[in-house]
Amino acid sequence: MKHLLLASLVAAVPLTTYAQDKPAELKIGVATFLTGPASVFGVPARAAAEQIVEDMNADGGIGGVPVRLSFIDEGAGAEALTTEYRRLVETEKVDAMLAAISSGSCVTLAPLAEDLEVLNLMWDCGTQQIFEQDEYKYVFRTQANATPEMLATVAYLLKTRPDFKTLAVVNQDYAWGRDSWEIFSTALKAMKPDVEIVGEFFPKFGAADFSTEISRLQALQPDVILSTSWGGDLDTFVQQAAQRGLMNTSLFVLPLAESSLERLGSTLPAGHIVGARGDHYFLHPEFRDDPELKAFVEEFREKTGAYPIYSVFHMVQALAALEAAYDKAIEANGGAWPSEDQLVAAFEGLEFQGYGRPVTIREDNQGIEAQLLGTTVQGGEYPFATMENVMIFDGAGITTPIGEESVEWVGGLGPDFVESVKVDTFEN
Repeated sequence: MKHLLLASLVAAVPLTTYAQDKPAELKIGVATFLTGPASVFGVPARAAAEQIVEDMNADGGIGGVPVRLSFIDEGAGAEALTTEYRRLVETEKVDAMLAAISSGSCVTLAPLAEDLEVLNLMWDCGTQQIFEQDEYKYVFRTQANATPEMLATVAYLLKTRPDFKTLAVVNQDYAWGRDSWEIFSTALKAMKPDVEIVGEFFPKFGAADFSTEISRLQALQPDVILSTSWGGDLDTFVQQAAQRGLMNTSLFVLPLAESSLERLGSTLPAGHIVGARGDHYFLHPEFRDDPELKAFVEEFREKTGAYPIYSVFHMVQALAALEAAYDKAIEANGGAWPSEDQLVAAFEGLEFQGYGRPVTIREDNQGIEAQLLGTTVQGGEYPFATMENVMIFDGAGITTPIGEESVEWVGGLGPDFVESVKVDTFEN
């Protein structure tokens, strides 16, 4: 992220005017998984937040104000999460919250943020229902939701493997697993009406044993197996499926598996479809040689021992959005520190950029984000699968229009959607 614009803005404003209402620090609360199987996803995001804020503060913070982070563990459960959320807002008086990863958490916290009148950036959760069912003043999403993520996946599958006849799904049994499957299956039936759904399996969140599901899948022999699971659940499912030979007989479509590539190593074989929940990839074909991305990846790997995954990039995006909103609000306020209402207003139409394509906040508070998918390949310079035949789908054309409901909208798209959708293809 760049701070040069902010620096020039500050220099152009008389310090006596700018500094009058400036706080001593900007307090930001962050909800992420720090324990449990989802911590493989949440802990890297915390590391990214700490890294970005450290660099941000070295450059003067946001609007000349240093940033201080406080973290909540989503892994502690819903009751502890809401209690800690209230404590940060009411007692610690945080200026903004970044919450959360789990769709279930966001369903709980979005109305709470509205009640508490605190700015809340949904920095990673995917459920599309929040802005389709209610209107919010204080809640924004700084990335896409399940609809463009699933539509891009269906489009990629039909563009690359159009001849399959049967499909089964193995998804986590909670809001994200159910919602994403409803969108995917509705879109698939609209675009490829002859497909047969031969199995639907919803193991509990955090399951450690998928032997029952794998045995059933081996008996069904579907052409395609979809799983929108993520984190430790996805890792375990892929490892056990590979051990049983299931990945040799069915094509796996894993829209969230970019986050698991390094952890799975050689376990995930070549030829399966992987998504990145946005255009997030440390080998992004458009930005892989960008000096800022390369420097970020190198610094992150030095600090954590791993390459950044999409939860990391979503955290970067959320902090980029927050900084861009403060910059916009300060400028609109004549260089003075903005009120909360002025900050919230700055999010309307806000454009910002992390380490992928720019993201725009729509008038319903939903982020419009491009989607990247590819096919796994093994044997390159990394000891884990990377992606080839990468496609990046433009976010605007695959996001449910304002005022419409996702499942109903995708159900009316039809087979011609696959050819009409705007996409860029990169062979390597």
